[in-house]
Amino acid sequence: MPRATLVFAAIAALLIPIEARAATTVLGNGLAEVCSNYAKAGDDREEALHVCTVALETEAMRRRDRAGTYVNRGVIRMRRQDYAAARRDFELAVRLQPDLGEAYVNRGGALVGEKRYMEALLEIDKGLALGPEEPEKAYYNRGLANEGLADLKAAYFDYKRAMELKPDWEIPRRELSRFTVRSGN
Repeated sequence: MPRATLVFAAIAALLIPIEARAATTVLGNGLAEVCSNYAKAGDDREEALHVCTVALETEAMRRRDRAGTYVNRGVIRMRRQDYAAARRDFELAVRLQPDLGEAYVNRGGALVGEKRYMEALLEIDKGLALGPEEPEKAYYNRGLANEGLADLKAAYFDYKRAMELKPDWEIPRRELSRFTVRSGN
């Protein structure tokens, strides 16, 4: 009796720009909190970047909040497609707070933007192991990395997991619509 297997095919396997960046919540009433709000809102204006930089240069913060502010500035830099500068911010965040999952997930996202997919997978997996605040974004970015490596089956399951974790998020649903799953021999 022939064994059924799944065959995965992406209809138009092109990578879209990274739309999943995991910002870090920084609480307080200073510029670091404003930076956090900009990053979470998807703001990539020069003003947002400047606020984050001034916060890092002038405000006294706990170690975790400083690391989070580096992540948030890196997120803004990624939106501006300045992947190398974003990676430097994520690396500074990791040095300050090695257990901050968002720093690894976003460093992986920057590597996806640079088409360094294998390195991206390693970083995203580290971030997932640390339990990021928004794991669906990690799975989405990992799906992009797997698709970049032509591992369509893994990409499909990553997009599917992202959608399961956040059912109302349209981006992974759109990615999944490009795939055809059929049984084969």
